[in-house]
Amino acid sequence: MDIYLVGGAVRDRLLGRPVTDRDWVVVGATPEDMLDAGYRPVGKDFPVFLHGQTKEEYALARTERKTGRGYHGFAFHADPSVTVEQDLERRDLTINAIAQREDGTLVDPFGGVRDIETRTLRHVSDAFVEDPVRLLRVARFAARYAPLGFTVADETMALMRRMVDEGEIDHLVPERVWAETRKALAEPMPSAFLRVLRESDALRVLFPEVEALYGVPQRPEFHPEVDTGVHVELVVDAAARLAPGDALVGWCALTHDLGKALTPQDVLPRHIMHEQRGVEPVRAMSARLKVPGDYAFMAEMVCKHHLNAHMALELKPSTILRLLEGLGALRRPERLETFLLACMADKRGRLGSEDAAYPQADFLRACRDAAASVVSRPFVEQGLEGPAIGEAMKKAQMKAIASVAKPAP
Repeated sequence: MDIYLVGGAVRDRLLGRPVTDRDWVVVGATPEDMLDAGYRPVGKDFPVFLHGQTKEEYALARTERKTGRGYHGFAFHADPSVTVEQDLERRDLTINAIAQREDGTLVDPFGGVRDIETRTLRHVSDAFVEDPVRLLRVARFAARYAPLGFTVADETMALMRRMVDEGEIDHLVPERVWAETRKALAEPMPSAFLRVLRESDALRVLFPEVEALYGVPQRPEFHPEVDTGVHVELVVDAAARLAPGDALVGWCALTHDLGKALTPQDVLPRHIMHEQRGVEPVRAMSARLKVPGDYAFMAEMVCKHHLNAHMALELKPSTILRLLEGLGALRRPERLETFLLACMADKRGRLGSEDAAYPQADFLRACRDAAASVVSRPFVEQGLEGPAIGEAMKKAQMKAIASVAKPAP
């Protein structure tokens, strides 16, 4: 049997990036050969094995044939006659279709090395259109590699538009859309994910609530970028800088201004009450994509209360306490941190404000700590019972918040 290192490990080594996972393709072997060599089978749809010591994945070289619509509509064929070139041909992008022999030399039948050098995301073959997840993967790779100068090849973008036009992406299941979106939001430049989806016309289908933000004007004195869609692009990138790899903060950043698409035309470019209007589309997106509960909760809280965060230095102690209680931040301070990072990203996601100070964050953290320091024991010792304890604690918490020093202007 011949064994090749494939996929991301080869690509990232050529890019000079850290290699975290290694995948292998085995040519000229049967499942029995792999078992005899001590590999443990794990694949259900096609033969994949784990190495006994490294636990890395070794897959038998295989081809695939389209049998139906969507992600699952494929039949796989693996036997010792399948070549490494045939295995590479079924992959999505040329930069992912490079194999490395045991002696270090490369097998590059589709020009992946050239595309790495020219910073191009290009499909391997026209079979690209058969798997709708590939469209999302290209957008996600754009979010990862745009800072290195990568762009999508014109012919690949044309194929992606064809996938939208022919309804192939309509067969994407919510779980797959969410999985790719979550990964994209954890990449260095999530705005590239949105731009690629929009250019291919897939954003309209997959995220109509986000598509609706483009072309909606904002007041230029607060938003020099004016266009709300552009603002959201800036915000998700600011979130990626503030909280690298944190998709939860990214999801809150992506959804925080959905209500601006619902602002009545006659009041534009003002967006009074957009926080409240945004709740319904945030809930709709979260439900449609079946996002985890903490993502749905935090996105709704950021949508409803990001302006309260911006105005924190002017809020009454009672309003601040309600905000902290609504977040559940007195018992779960990490929720406040997520909220503040998303709000800070909103502040910095504006042209010219990339490094803007945000003293509201430290102030609200101090308010949270002050409120959380109030405990029930003194009130119990005073002889209070039942609801009276809660009322006394609430008054003490508001007094503690009122004592927090505000930063100098």
